[in-house]
Amino acid sequence: MKRKHMFYALFSMIFCFFAFANKPASAAETTYKIGTDLTFAPFEFQNEKNEYVGIDIDLLNAIAKDQGFAVDLRPLGFDSSLQGVQSNQLDGMIAGMSITDERKENFDFSDPYFDSGIQMAVAKDNQDIKTYEDLKGKTVGAKVGTESARFLENNQEKYGYSVKNYDDASGLYGAVRNGTVAAIFDDYPVLGYAISNGEDMKLVGEPEKGASYGFAVKKGQNQELLAKFNAGLKELKASGKYDEIVATYIASSESTSDSASDSSSEMVKVEPKKDVYRIASDSAFAPFEFQNEDNEYVGIDVDLLTRAAEMQGFNIKFNFIGFSGALQALDGNQADGMIAGMSINDERKKAYDFSDSYFESGIQIAVKEGNDSIKSYKDLKGKTVGAKVGTESADFLIANEDKYGYTIKYYDAADQLYAAVSGGQIDAMMDDYPVIGYAISQGQKLSTPIEKEVGGQYGFAVKKGQNPELIQMFNEALKEMKRTGEYDEIVGRYIKDGSATEKKADESTITGLIKNNYKVLLKGLWNTLLLALISFALALIIGIILGLFSVAPIRALRIFAGIYVDIIRGIPMMVLAFFIFFGLSDAIGITIPDFAAGVITLTLNASAYIAEIVRGGIKAVPVGQMEASRSLGLTYTRTMQKIVLPQAIRIMIPSFVNQFVISLKDTTIISVIGVVELLQTGKIIVARTTQSTYVYLIVAVMYLVVITALTKLAKVLEKKVK
Repeated sequence: MKRKHMFYALFSMIFCFFAFANKPASAAETTYKIGTDLTFAPFEFQNEKNEYVGIDIDLLNAIAKDQGFAVDLRPLGFDSSLQGVQSNQLDGMIAGMSITDERKENFDFSDPYFDSGIQMAVAKDNQDIKTYEDLKGKTVGAKVGTESARFLENNQEKYGYSVKNYDDASGLYGAVRNGTVAAIFDDYPVLGYAISNGEDMKLVGEPEKGASYGFAVKKGQNQELLAKFNAGLKELKASGKYDEIVATYIASSESTSDSASDSSSEMVKVEPKKDVYRIASDSAFAPFEFQNEDNEYVGIDVDLLTRAAEMQGFNIKFNFIGFSGALQALDGNQADGMIAGMSINDERKKAYDFSDSYFESGIQIAVKEGNDSIKSYKDLKGKTVGAKVGTESADFLIANEDKYGYTIKYYDAADQLYAAVSGGQIDAMMDDYPVIGYAISQGQKLSTPIEKEVGGQYGFAVKKGQNPELIQMFNEALKEMKRTGEYDEIVGRYIKDGSATEKKADESTITGLIKNNYKVLLKGLWNTLLLALISFALALIIGIILGLFSVAPIRALRIFAGIYVDIIRGIPMMVLAFFIFFGLSDAIGITIPDFAAGVITLTLNASAYIAEIVRGGIKAVPVGQMEASRSLGLTYTRTMQKIVLPQAIRIMIPSFVNQFVISLKDTTIISVIGVVELLQTGKIIVARTTQSTYVYLIVAVMYLVVITALTKLAKVLEKKVK
């Protein structure tokens, strides 16, 4: 065992030597090298900008500013920081380090800057547990080998609970969320940080006193640094700055309780950390986000977040790119937050931090108006019921299929679902009740004979561990809106008694739809043509070059052209669009605009096919003409210019026009990344009006007119060439 300890000590000394050997010496006597842990939230961790923040870091920086010295921060990890101080490579360390008698033998500590401890937490809606006595007969969780686990073991007989141990925080917090345990114990600052970042829990009671944290220097050295730290810490506590720093990262029992005083307390203003927050959202999910008659995005989600930004004084920029696109934008750091009628569930909580719930949804059965044969779930026996794929409605229908004896039919989009029940393809459908209510108010001939089922809760989301202040600002504003009644006013604009407010214009006929939406439809058509024209022009250049490469006498050029064509044609265009817009943007760290990503996708796809058109056109010219020209002394380049290409171009032109028509149709695929071309424009109108048959008929006619004109042009060009 002694040899093993000697090996570890030797390894640590070697690591510290290499970690610090290449560091330049301090340029000034007032610059101190301070070690810290790599990650110990909320005391030290990296934010979304890869900057080290946390209670320890913010306190140290504030003290350094107050006392007039500079900090050279070295985030090496806890053990390496200990070795660094002992080997004189560091002047001090701050890393949530407990002050113990054993450590005092090798280190001098500052005054305690944080009194740690353990505390109990329960689910936010739990009103049964308020003291330890309420734990009798219940199961309580803790992490293995922690101070919390030891506390629970020592008091198990006293309070009569059973203990369940977990390996990590995710398992522990998940257990209290899903009801596996009634309460949990953990270090209270860690619990407080988790709650302030959206964990759906609240602290109960006062913390059990634990060890105090201190700033450390090597025994007998850097006493002036220790004195400066103590003086600065005293000043921060006197000015209130200390409490402000701690409150930034840790939610207290008072701030997370559900006491009656919450409803009357004033809104807390939170300091934004960015000039503008990018918010991703769905493009068509009425009444939560949709375009109104003036082509402006409105809805419960839009209005709530816009009002929250006004109340808290931060700026937002919406990007309405669809639900899946919004999720990927959030994952790829192209968005700071997402609001899109997003249900809060355990699986999503692994990747996202959620706000307090801003809407309690529910699901409901709807049938065609006048259908009196269905009045309860039992009446669905032998009938077909529709739902959207992957929704809460689909899950409910699957769970009760055997019980009520119906069959399920799945649809990808709401317009398909509603059209199916109106057209009689299915007997009933199930969807979120506010969406059904909105559809009814917009002219859908539906009725809801069965009471709604209680559904999930919607939340505003940020990426796990990022932009916690954005969640705090939304939560504070949401509480204030609920207190003043403004929340009910916003929701009431769109939902009343299960249905939305009445529409302002008649859009139940083709004439009404065209009259109210012709401007936005023409704009969508223009975007479609612009996408096709720009991408096709670029694709022509690239495709012709690659086509010439494919017939060049140089083997390397032929191989390169062949590989390019095989790769691009082998990747589905939708996958290519997702990769360029989300994957490539994340890889290079620069957000590629959706329109630019669409142009790149269409260009790459079309260029591969144009290269093959060029190769085929050149190969169609009899090879004897090339041989005869070369025998007369003309160079390869001259032969291509004067003899082969003029004939090949005549063959290619009709195919080029045909490829442009294909590119024009392919623009519909680009709508998946949020480009508002003609088809996406139609989807947005359907989301508001629910008139899928008429809207898609109008869109289809517009495509038909444009493509027919292009086809006629191709035939005219073909005749002229002949």
